[in-house]
Amino acid sequence: MGSTYGKIFNISTFGESHGKAIGVVIDGCPSNLAFDEAFIQEQLDRRKPGQSRITTQRKEGDSFQVLSGVFEGKTTGTPIAMVIFNEDQRSKDYSHIADSFRPSHADYTYSAKYGNRDYRGGGRSSARETAARVAAGAVAQQVLKGLGIEINAYVNQVGRLKLEKSYQELDLSKTYENAARCPDEDMAQQMFDYIDETRKKGDSIGGVITGVAKGVPAGWGEPVFDKLHAELGKAMLSINAVKGFDYGSGFEGTELYGSQHNDSFYTDDDGQVRTKSNHAGGILGGISNGEDIYFRVAFKPTATIMMDQQSVDSHGNPIVVSGKGRHDPCVLPRAVPIVEAMTALVLVDFFLRRKAEA
Repeated sequence: MGSTYGKIFNISTFGESHGKAIGVVIDGCPSNLAFDEAFIQEQLDRRKPGQSRITTQRKEGDSFQVLSGVFEGKTTGTPIAMVIFNEDQRSKDYSHIADSFRPSHADYTYSAKYGNRDYRGGGRSSARETAARVAAGAVAQQVLKGLGIEINAYVNQVGRLKLEKSYQELDLSKTYENAARCPDEDMAQQMFDYIDETRKKGDSIGGVITGVAKGVPAGWGEPVFDKLHAELGKAMLSINAVKGFDYGSGFEGTELYGSQHNDSFYTDDDGQVRTKSNHAGGILGGISNGEDIYFRVAFKPTATIMMDQQSVDSHGNPIVVSGKGRHDPCVLPRAVPIVEAMTALVLVDFFLRRKAEA
């Protein structure tokens, strides 16, 4: 159950970081959707390792194969299975922690739950699993593009280095033009240098990604337990290293009076109900209101660092864990397409729920 997401557009991911392959099965995708394999590969390329010196140097092509659910370039309406074969595992890099619990990793909790664990790169708890989500999210994005919905994410903070501009002030099409995944050129360079300096120290750093969904019509979401923002929060918090989520005015909104925070309604020239401001982040009562949906996702520093750390082994004995292997000094640049993918998976599921109600 923990590897499945979605009620109508349902995905199940499988595989381990150092296993033979990872992959995903999508059930509930509409039939006769033009299946753009090039777009899926583009999204996977944006997430794959080894893109620059500020990401892990593991070399994976992340080329995918479609096993079912597509015929003559279109979806058939039956389950779509996609697989990505691992190419550069180097499992021996992890033999030194076979009996050790790495600080801030899932080693201990997986062992406590299952009575065993795959120590090779973290097994199922590795961020390698997110490649399967990106592949599924790319399919979801193809559905949403047909509805005129655009999803963008970008890095707006690394450590204490923060981009103060709002998403409306940025050209989000420039996000993938640099390794830092920030659409502001000057800030992108500062972020890159900061991450690189952190890498040279053998340390890691966290930060924040902003996500934006434009073109979502009013009426998507549920009023109580399946609120749209709650599902977005669940989706984001399921991503490795995520520690926080807020949307709209978020925590900053707590500093405002209601008279400042309320979004006044008006009717535009096309007769559509709109709001003059958007502190609500495009969602009211758990249901989309037609305005831009925007949110922020906080990521912790990468748990594996190239420094000695105190820990214990599986027998409770004190040990020193030494960082080895290939790891991201900052997960944010490669997490941008993951945030976009999870946003698409949430939205396409609510679209299909809404369609089923009609």
